[in-house]
Amino acid sequence: MTAADADNSIAAGDPPTGMDAGSFEAFVSEVSQFRDTVVAPNVNRWESEKRMALEALRDASEIGLLAMEVPAELGGLGMSFAQKCRIIEVLSAVSMPFAFSLVNTGNVASRVARLGSDTHRERYLADLMAGRRFGSTALTEPSAGSDFANIATTATPVDGGWRLDGAKAWITNAAHSDVIFCYAQTRPGSRGRGIALFLIDGTQPGFERLPPYELAGGHLIGTGGFRLDGYMAAAEDLLSPAGEAFIAALSSVNGARTYVAAMCCAMVEATLASAVRYGAEREAFGKPIIAHQGLAWKLAGVQNRLEAAQLLTARAIEAVTTSLRTGDASGAILPAAHAKKFATETAEADIATCIQAMGAEGLRSDHPGGHHLIGARIANYVDGSTEIQTDRIARSLAATYATG
Repeated sequence: MTAADADNSIAAGDPPTGMDAGSFEAFVSEVSQFRDTVVAPNVNRWESEKRMALEALRDASEIGLLAMEVPAELGGLGMSFAQKCRIIEVLSAVSMPFAFSLVNTGNVASRVARLGSDTHRERYLADLMAGRRFGSTALTEPSAGSDFANIATTATPVDGGWRLDGAKAWITNAAHSDVIFCYAQTRPGSRGRGIALFLIDGTQPGFERLPPYELAGGHLIGTGGFRLDGYMAAAEDLLSPAGEAFIAALSSVNGARTYVAAMCCAMVEATLASAVRYGAEREAFGKPIIAHQGLAWKLAGVQNRLEAAQLLTARAIEAVTTSLRTGDASGAILPAAHAKKFATETAEADIATCIQAMGAEGLRSDHPGGHHLIGARIANYVDGSTEIQTDRIARSLAATYATG
């Protein structure tokens, strides 16, 4: 299948149909075991070493976690978007940063499978699915984040292809990724109308990896940047031409916002469960601390907001699934924005509430709260900040409620 065939297939609404129910539930159990035996015992060590968990990502590839949405005929699991979200939740109950790193390579593998040429698939797909290479999607730049249309990385046509120049920043997996979907401006000053999408190879001349960022936490995501200085992309490395790429990026972000909301739900639920278990065991003033109304009511509020976040996320998953089937992303924009805004805003506060309910014990690294608190803070930035979600919702008010 050529790149054009893949584009036509997606435009016609032909997403992966998903694993059958029995096989999927068995896979969920397998992922839970992987999470509990490989990820959970090592999260704190990886974070203290301030690095991506490369060995665990490679272990994850052995059960197909880097190929969730790659079609089965190309060696993947052929999962639906909803199934992917469920798996991400399972992993995020222990580590959102690990899950976020994993899903970004998986997303690149899926897009290579569906958008790439035969050459791209032969060159990159097996290595991505096996964890021999890692993937990133590069939109953000040092001077362009939320205002994506303002990117300054340029793509200049030359004989046989394109010359790319510029810098990218705040890129997930940038510490080690070298199969990268890179957005660049083909007509400076034209904003979204000139933005195109290229597949670039970080092992080639003209690519310079920058040191990963020193963050307060969440080093498993491998956040960093790179520079392009005379990077030569072949003609077939142009995956989406000027104008189309910008629209496609705005559409695909609906899915990302939705699974970030799912990650937040998983983090809150795991931290709440830890706080409740601790509260049932620890006594104060002659009874378990969970029996004190002040504490119990706070945790009840956490559960109440968690239920709301889960329902908003489920609605967004349904909307994204419909958009993938029909090729019309417009119906997923607001559900995704609502889910991400609510889930990220409440996650940070509610995880802190659960930590507080455990007293100083909640700060110990053998409880999940501290790691999840950093994960919740990260979630407020990725795939459109909380403020961007709020603005998107605000811009819909007149159309939704205005009369006359």
